[in-house]
Amino acid sequence: MKIDIIGAGTPVPTSERFGSCYVVNVGGERLMFDCGPASTHKLAKMKIPLTEIENLFFTHHHYDHDVDYPCFILSRWNLFTGGERDLQVYGPNLTERITHRIMDEHEGAFAHDWIARINHPLSQNAFTSRGGVLPRPAPVVVAKDIGPGKIVDGPDWEVSAAPAEHVQPWLDSLAYRVDSDEGSVVVTGDTRPCDSVVELAKDVDTMVCLCTYIEDDAEGTPEEEYMCGSETAAKMAQDAGAKRLVIVHQTDAMDAPGETERAIRDIARHYDGEVVWGRELMSVDV
Repeated sequence: MKIDIIGAGTPVPTSERFGSCYVVNVGGERLMFDCGPASTHKLAKMKIPLTEIENLFFTHHHYDHDVDYPCFILSRWNLFTGGERDLQVYGPNLTERITHRIMDEHEGAFAHDWIARINHPLSQNAFTSRGGVLPRPAPVVVAKDIGPGKIVDGPDWEVSAAPAEHVQPWLDSLAYRVDSDEGSVVVTGDTRPCDSVVELAKDVDTMVCLCTYIEDDAEGTPEEEYMCGSETAAKMAQDAGAKRLVIVHQTDAMDAPGETERAIRDIARHYDGEVVWGRELMSVDV
């Protein structure tokens, strides 16, 4: 079991980070969490076949977590040759509506694309050249709005969710946990410290948690109130008994020489497990 860090950044693009996306490899399957900016391209950089991702989970619907969703859906479907499974998508309120607005034959913003591709000889030829048999099927995305609790079972894994506290009441947020015989992972998404996420992460092997600021630098700011920083992320992981803490969603300033070390010193004061400073396009064994 391992985690591929596809996107480990914030809404602000930098040369090293942009948006959120993680792939958990478990039981021979790939579960994707969030689909932030350029996720589809970064998946290709990591040589992860899009068609092998059959389950996508959204933590919430800020653009740095979902803006590449149309690109991922269409790119994945465009590679189909026959026999691939339809994409299953889970997320808090708005997941079904956003999917409808992207792909619906009559109202979808990208319906013009896939309708042209299933009908024009040029696209039909590309499809049959890959081994497909006409007629070319339309894309199908099965989206479901979900809340806390058990979400879905696989042959060798189970995904459950708990409420996260971020920008309510405007957007709902969820944290997710994957359990299997190979290990366990929690993806917190964007959240401030809260009991529901700590409870979800109890005794987890690896906790992937945002750390958006160094604590001393954010005192008295909204970031301190609604996000996790270098001390609060560490305290959540310690309270949960997580064996490993993977830090993600860092601002560009936190990657600067000396600042990363400051953050890690903060974390070490409150957390006694293994710490991984998450970077895009890296893999972490669970």
